[in-house]
Amino acid sequence: MGGAIGLATIICVDDDASILACLGEQLKRQFGASYDVELASQGPEALELVADLLAEGVTIPLILSDQVMPKMSGDQFLIEAQRLVPQALKILLTGEHRAEAVGNAVNHANLYRYIAKPWDETDLLLTVQEALRSYDQRSQLEAQQQHLAQINQQLAQSLSTLQATLEATADSILVLNQQGHVINFNQKLLGLLGIQASCLDRQQWLSLIQARLQAMPELWQMLQQPTIQPARHELTLPINQTKCNLECSGQSQVVDGGVTGQVWSFRDVTSRKQSEALIHYQAHHDGLTGLANRVQFDQYLAHKLSGGRRSQEYFAILFVDLDHFKLVNDTLGHAVGDGLLCQVVQRLQDCSRHQDLIARWGGDEFTLILSDLLQAEDGSAIAERILEALQPKFEVEGHQLHVTASIGMAMYPEDGTTAELLLKHADSALYQAKAEGRNGYTRFSKALSQESKRNFVLDTLLHGALERQELKLYYQPQLDTASDRITHVEALVRWFTPAQGWISPTEFISRAEHNGLIVSLGEWILRQACRQTQTWLQAGISVTVSVNLSPRQLQHPCLVEQVVQILAETGLPPQALELEITESVALENLELSCDRSWPYNEWVSISPWMTLARVTHP
Repeated sequence: MGGAIGLATIICVDDDASILACLGEQLKRQFGASYDVELASQGPEALELVADLLAEGVTIPLILSDQVMPKMSGDQFLIEAQRLVPQALKILLTGEHRAEAVGNAVNHANLYRYIAKPWDETDLLLTVQEALRSYDQRSQLEAQQQHLAQINQQLAQSLSTLQATLEATADSILVLNQQGHVINFNQKLLGLLGIQASCLDRQQWLSLIQARLQAMPELWQMLQQPTIQPARHELTLPINQTKCNLECSGQSQVVDGGVTGQVWSFRDVTSRKQSEALIHYQAHHDGLTGLANRVQFDQYLAHKLSGGRRSQEYFAILFVDLDHFKLVNDTLGHAVGDGLLCQVVQRLQDCSRHQDLIARWGGDEFTLILSDLLQAEDGSAIAERILEALQPKFEVEGHQLHVTASIGMAMYPEDGTTAELLLKHADSALYQAKAEGRNGYTRFSKALSQESKRNFVLDTLLHGALERQELKLYYQPQLDTASDRITHVEALVRWFTPAQGWISPTEFISRAEHNGLIVSLGEWILRQACRQTQTWLQAGISVTVSVNLSPRQLQHPCLVEQVVQILAETGLPPQALELEITESVALENLELSCDRSWPYNEWVSISPWMTLARVTHP
């Protein structure tokens, strides 16, 4: 074998050496620049040549063979060569027309042509040229077909991956062509549209989905809108007789700069929306009564203030506090207390209007925003209506209960133009309503404002009064007319401050009761009085002492333990101590005071002022 490495090779076979040489010379002269030409004198030799060339990766486009040869005829050789190199074209050279041999080669050896000997060189070369061109064209076609097959395989793989991706996504997917017709979808879309699975072919599925989409006008209108840019929509649609919240995302399909269709994804966010709504509701409403809570109240008040400045709207804020509600919880339990609160809320709602807001401020306190008032008297009328509505008894778990309320009212814009001022002034008015005996309402006034400032100053000073030793005890004596000597003293607390001078006991004791300092103040008074009385007794002065108890002290759960401890610390005999309460406090707290388990019940007495009888624990 010879020739350029890598060139396609034409094989010539003939047992006549001169003819073979002539054939090879003619072919090399015409096609040598593009093809190698290999010669073989016998069929078996040529088959070995074919095998060797194929092993080297050489392409064999054409084989020319004589018919009449020893050992193996031309048609037999070509048939054997067909098995080795089926794509090669074959030309049979024969000195006489042998139909049987030609037919055999045509049928079994992919015979391209046969040429009679002696051949015309021009005819031979044209035939070979046509054969080579045919081989090249067929090879190119086969290469193109192979490439197309690869492309089809890749496309099928891509389509399979695409469909698997569509099915794997958590969203429902819809693909539309440029005309708005459904051309693809995933199974989740069927569930979203409420379509039951059935034995339909693809075209029937597409038609059914198209019809279902067109039956939803809002959704169908959205799908028909061009989506050059990514689109985002939220829709609420009736699907399967329930409202379904959908997040819709659309993206155009663009090929060569032109829109060829749209891809839409739909996500059912109904559960998420319901959870968000529940969280929002819980964040803005009271769990027991369902009323607005402080968060919603503050937001609504801010909205009212913003709108009020523009529209000059007149509105009021009411603070409603249930009188002595703590006794209900303490005596009957929180279940009864909660039931009572819910019934009170119902009556508050009956008294309010649709434009009013009622909020639970905390515990037994409620706040109202009364909108669209023409004058302050309109707010007062609603406050009176609330007080009147609470008068009938309440029936809660077999208990008949009576409840009253204290109400404080502040008006916008007269009593304040900020939330802080309005709430502060409404609270001041509420405190005044309580101070005036409860079961009533008070509107804020400038006098109350001055009083609030005064109370703030007193509260601030009172917090450090004991540490600064500004509080002192004085003792009012009582004489025994028969013996003309002092037998009893009443402990009285007085307060002098460098900044304010002498502060009235009525004023600062009331503030201490309000801010809770009365418990520590009362303990200090009791300890000082017992210590001083014991000093007198040790000095030979026989005297007893009385100490006033406030309502909050009387309700304190550790009152008994506190008295016992102070008596033990000071060494004062129990019979030398008398605890005094006012008549009103005695009546309000009779059950509480009589339930005390006094260890010194035969000596320590509880005596109301302004009465002749001494109320002593039996």
